[in-house]
Amino acid sequence: MSTAITANAAPLTAPADEQALDELLSRPLPGVGRALDALGGDIVLLGAGGKIGPTMSLMARRALDEVGSSARVVAVSRFSDPAPRELLEQAGVVVHPADLSRSESYAELPDAAGMFYLAAMKFGTTGQEHQTWWSNAAMPALVADRYRGVPSVVYSTGNVYPLSPLTRGGSTEQDEPAPVGEYAQSCLARERLFSYASHTWGTPVSIFRLNYACELRYGVIADIAEKIAAGQPVDVTMPAVNVAWQGDINAWALRSIELASAPPRLLNATGPEMVSVRRLAHWLGEEMGIEPMIVGEESADALLSDSSEIHELYGYPSVPLRRLVRWVGGWVAGGGRQLGKATKFQQREGKF
Repeated sequence: MSTAITANAAPLTAPADEQALDELLSRPLPGVGRALDALGGDIVLLGAGGKIGPTMSLMARRALDEVGSSARVVAVSRFSDPAPRELLEQAGVVVHPADLSRSESYAELPDAAGMFYLAAMKFGTTGQEHQTWWSNAAMPALVADRYRGVPSVVYSTGNVYPLSPLTRGGSTEQDEPAPVGEYAQSCLARERLFSYASHTWGTPVSIFRLNYACELRYGVIADIAEKIAAGQPVDVTMPAVNVAWQGDINAWALRSIELASAPPRLLNATGPEMVSVRRLAHWLGEEMGIEPMIVGEESADALLSDSSEIHELYGYPSVPLRRLVRWVGGWVAGGGRQLGKATKFQQREGKF
């Protein structure tokens, strides 16, 4: 039996450095180029300077190149960190610096055949509720108005759902939202505003409810690994999580523009497993050669999403859970850089 890995398949060994990691996170998966090319023009990613935007923009550029499309990929962000901007420009992505919190920025935004909205505020929302609502509710209204009628993918979050009993298996797209805390409430407001655009102006929309994306520098698995490396306890009160490799999340989000409709299409995006936080800690401890300290007692419910619909559409993650855990454990144990933005997945009262 051949063990050759195709150009689109994830390797068995972990990326050796950040350049290799970014290459893998932005490697197009099958179907991405076709979905973007079908739009027939340029695509714009708003809020492209954050954790996900740079590699998602790179994947879009690479995918369009693979199918021979000359459509532009335009990444819009303040780009307060110059490193992502340099990375994108070197790869042929058009960079458009703009502050989306300022209404005067919108007249200069480029037209597009497809729009991806990634801008949001989660971290530090407690005590900054006014900023949270402006970022997560006011800005979407400005964006929805600017891109009337343009097929759009809108990043959202599984936090719009309530905590789900472990016996139930996670919230589905058919479940009614019941957001806990102002962050989650503002995210539901973002969804409702784009839904208004869809119903009123016929804008095709796909609402992409993410919960959680992981890579080696960021995510739930990296959060747990960092605590183990620092000799800090791992709290298992939030008993279980869903996670998925960010490269797959990038590909699913880009492909989901083909599902955009009026009224909007809802799509949960995460891995197929409901994985125990305690088990993640022990797997990571084995990889890192450190016995994890566990505190807390598992609750009977957790923030969980049923992502079976996206897996039926696009398949299972290309990087399986245990491989991802090994990669993260080795990266953190080896002193690999972290982005310094904890997910706060342990939070059960919605205070971020």
